[in-house]
Amino acid sequence: MTIHIGAKPGEIAETVLMPGDPYRARWAAQTFLTDAVLVNEVRGMLGYTGTWRGHKVTIQGSGMGMASLSIYANELIRDYGAQTLIRIGSAGAMQPQLKVRDIVLAMSACTLSTPSRGIFRELNFAPTADFGLLHAAWKAAQGLDVATHAGQIYSSDVFYDERPDLNEQMQRHGVLCVEMEAAELYTLAARYGRRALAVLTISDHLLTHEALPSDQRERSFGDMVEVALTAAFA
Repeated sequence: MTIHIGAKPGEIAETVLMPGDPYRARWAAQTFLTDAVLVNEVRGMLGYTGTWRGHKVTIQGSGMGMASLSIYANELIRDYGAQTLIRIGSAGAMQPQLKVRDIVLAMSACTLSTPSRGIFRELNFAPTADFGLLHAAWKAAQGLDVATHAGQIYSSDVFYDERPDLNEQMQRHGVLCVEMEAAELYTLAARYGRRALAVLTISDHLLTHEALPSDQRERSFGDMVEVALTAAFA
């Protein structure tokens, strides 16, 4: 048991999927895992452990933003021995070729600031995904009827962004989409020698302003979870 995770020793799997929304963690566990058991509900941040095709898996909510994810990822790694951490979440498209419901595999994540920034001082550390996971996820996605993109993303430290000039430069340089957690996850994985990947579903579009209706999100997010689980155990 840690400050933020109430699971007992042995209740957290070495493979952890991390949605931001704790209710999405519950949905994913009930939908994809066999014999899923609630192992954490501290502060309402739900976590479940079960099996997927015989493999032990934990699905633990991370909260919104890099500061929140950093708490859970640190404790999962340091106190529970998590080896593979895959973020599953939504993102906003920043390029015209992306469509709502598409999947994005984050090769790297640029950001203005992360909770780890103070460690690097003047160095602009480049957080990147584990290549083995990335390659396996790309292969897994090819078997689904969903467009998949791999490239750089932007991890924002604010939700209500007021920097259209920055967005324009990222679009100019090919950044695929924006979300709020991957850069810190990749940094922590590098620090502790773990595997990490972000598998994202495009839920809205910054250019067209199209948004995925709430009643259609779960069906679309299912593809993302399937890719993440397949990649974890490839």
